[in-house]
Amino acid sequence: MEARKETKQFKAEVQQLLHLIINSLYSNQEIFFRELISNASDAIDKLRFKSQTEPEVLGDDSEFKIKIITDSDKRSLTISDNGIGMDYDEVLDNIGTIAKSGTTAFLEALEKSKKERTLTPELIGQFGVGFYSSFIAADKVTIITKAAGSETAVKWASTGGGSFEIEETTKDSRGTDVILELKEKEEDGNDFTDELTIRRIVKQHSDFVSYPIAMDVEKDEPIPEKEQVLDKDGKPVGDTTRKVIGEETLNSMKAIWLKQKKDVTEEEYNEFYKHLSHDWNSPLEKLHMKMEGTTEYNVLLYIPSKAPFDMFSPDRKHGLQLYCKRVFIMDDCKELIPDYFGFVKGVVDAPDLNLNVSREILQQDRLVRNIRKNLVKKLFDLFSGMEKEKYEAFYEEFGPAVKSGIHTDFENKDKIADLIRYKTTKSDDKLISLKDYVGNMQPDQKDIYYITGENLSSIMNSPHLEALKEKEYEVLLLTDPVDEWVVMSLTEYDGKALKSAEKGDLGLEGDKKAEKGDYAALFEHIKIRLDKTIKEVKPSARLKDSVACLSGDTYDMSAYMEKILKSTGQKVPDAKRVLELNTSHPVVVKLKELFDKDKKSEVVNDYADLLFDMAIIGEGGKIENPARFSKLVGELMANSLN
Repeated sequence: MEARKETKQFKAEVQQLLHLIINSLYSNQEIFFRELISNASDAIDKLRFKSQTEPEVLGDDSEFKIKIITDSDKRSLTISDNGIGMDYDEVLDNIGTIAKSGTTAFLEALEKSKKERTLTPELIGQFGVGFYSSFIAADKVTIITKAAGSETAVKWASTGGGSFEIEETTKDSRGTDVILELKEKEEDGNDFTDELTIRRIVKQHSDFVSYPIAMDVEKDEPIPEKEQVLDKDGKPVGDTTRKVIGEETLNSMKAIWLKQKKDVTEEEYNEFYKHLSHDWNSPLEKLHMKMEGTTEYNVLLYIPSKAPFDMFSPDRKHGLQLYCKRVFIMDDCKELIPDYFGFVKGVVDAPDLNLNVSREILQQDRLVRNIRKNLVKKLFDLFSGMEKEKYEAFYEEFGPAVKSGIHTDFENKDKIADLIRYKTTKSDDKLISLKDYVGNMQPDQKDIYYITGENLSSIMNSPHLEALKEKEYEVLLLTDPVDEWVVMSLTEYDGKALKSAEKGDLGLEGDKKAEKGDYAALFEHIKIRLDKTIKEVKPSARLKDSVACLSGDTYDMSAYMEKILKSTGQKVPDAKRVLELNTSHPVVVKLKELFDKDKKSEVVNDYADLLFDMAIIGEGGKIENPARFSKLVGELMANSLN
């Protein structure tokens, strides 16, 4: 059977990325080296994890190693591993495309970098596409890989243009070789075939990698006595050593998480984070501790400084790796940390765990539950104790993720509530805590008021807030989609009820419940006119300056929630809302007079339609018939100018 061989085009986003990499200058080219070493380490981790349930997958090759091979004459650099390898389809999926999640945001960032003529390592790092950084230093990159248990190997090659070649080939052993044909001259003066350069890079960026990073180097070896030339006194004549080529391990392989904090430098912490996360940014904060008691385990956690673009993708992996006595057990360990802290990266090394532990066992394991509980507690302590500026930087990136925990973790709901921050009608564009909000409440204020919506400016100036602003009550401005789920679960804070400014009774002290009174007949007429879209027309206690707004009953779905669900393709039942009219407004007063004179007036009907459309526009919605609205407004303007 003939081996497969084909030439394929890169996906559009990869082409853009490669073009930017190849045509951009970096101040730190050597970053690609760390990325390839990290990829090799990950491949061995995956094989080691698989071998726990399928020991036969290792065959005769159970000594894991990453090998660096150089050829200064050909200007080539090879980084080889004996990890899990890839088959034909996996190469296409992993190398021909960028991670499927976050692609839209990725392209937007690429476009921005194009306009600004910059491409930063942070951009590539955030998308986890470190392999492509190879083209910073290479004119051509070739991958030869063989999946564990496979009979056939795969060869992939590209010069970083718009296409790549892929074909079936042969390889003696499993694993992956990444072969770089280096550029004639590295931009930063490094020679990536030079032994001293490679030693320095490995020591600086990858010293803590759990597997030997080996390289053939020239060494001095003693010449055996029987091969030496001796003088008449029996003393050696000439050299007693000779140059030989031998393999040497370049990294110490010391587990950084097992060291004492005082023995680890900040640079070492940062480099380990970058290796672990494939993020090129330094972390915002870290948590390194040894838990002692009935059970002992070591923990090293990192808080990234930037949120990944796929943070809310269902395919996104958690950041924690589980070890037992330095032996890798698994990555993406969801059992160790809740989803709303899933952005945390790090390592947990628990010596008392069973090496053959499965995910099913993990869910029931008492030790794992204990570790999870303690990690969550320590993270709450860490976030609560952050300096104001650092916490604001953290919350800007991860606030939506933290808030999602209120809806999913009932046990820690109050602790999460202490962490969340919102802009308000009085915060001058700053974020404030619920604790600060309660501290700022007016003496006669009983409840915490909020309003949800897509646009900050729109809800800040919403008609629903007029009565609250008149009383100088502060209102929380909720613009994240996740906020809708937050207020479903967080019904009170510090004994104060959370109350929507656009639903139910505001319960404002001093405001009597609005009665229809003389307006009953007019309101009934408008209700009949708008029967398909509203369920009631009533006098408003919310409005002071505006003429109309739409509201809901206390447990109705908000307009923003309805919009969110529809945007995700979900079917949402048509919910009728309440049209509130300001009976103190001249328009409503004049409309009543007109209705009293002629209860069949078409002008009254036109005004009813206009009031409804104005209420929709006031909350940032879209009206059904903009052309008719424009025509009626034009006629009103013309009549008022006569």
